[in-house]
Amino acid sequence: MKNSSMARSQPYQPSLLRFLHGINAILVVLSLVTGFLVYNTFDARFGRIALPRVNGIIDIHGTIALTFWIFAPLFVIYSIWIGWRKLAQKDTIANLSRVGEPIWWISLQRTTNTAMLVAMLLAFGTGKLMDETWLPTGDLTQVAYSLHLVAWLVMLVCLALHLLMSAKVGGLPLLWSMSSWKIRSEDHPKMWWKQLRDRV
Repeated sequence: MKNSSMARSQPYQPSLLRFLHGINAILVVLSLVTGFLVYNTFDARFGRIALPRVNGIIDIHGTIALTFWIFAPLFVIYSIWIGWRKLAQKDTIANLSRVGEPIWWISLQRTTNTAMLVAMLLAFGTGKLMDETWLPTGDLTQVAYSLHLVAWLVMLVCLALHLLMSAKVGGLPLLWSMSSWKIRSEDHPKMWWKQLRDRV
């Protein structure tokens, strides 16, 4: 009985989800950090932190964004195709009025997950529209750059809420299951294409 209870308390997440989620989590954090360093170096209209200047920070941020361009669409497709139950549903808005109930926390988590995906796409799209010469020359009025700042802020807030909601809804077992290296035999990477095909 003890082993059975322990197994239930430690949920298992599909290996493909953990792979895509893990890579995107790293890229999001790196994008947020380097994005702030870009802002802190060339903009700082809303405040600056006294940090050492990082030479080539725009190129570093751009390289991370390029890698993000490869993996973010894959994660978005996975989330919509297989993980759609963890995104906003038809009744999500109505359930957000049931403050304090379990369904409220779940709906809030789904809303946060959805907002995170939207922010990722917005950050990617506006970043692709930017010219790397704008900031070094002091051109801070470009619409694409302003939207990119908004996307950065939304991603930061959503990341914090995502961690908070995940901890609230699933607790430490859920957080641990997302970082676990354990892979079941039926969930081997060679099964990923079949999982995508069968939407499981």
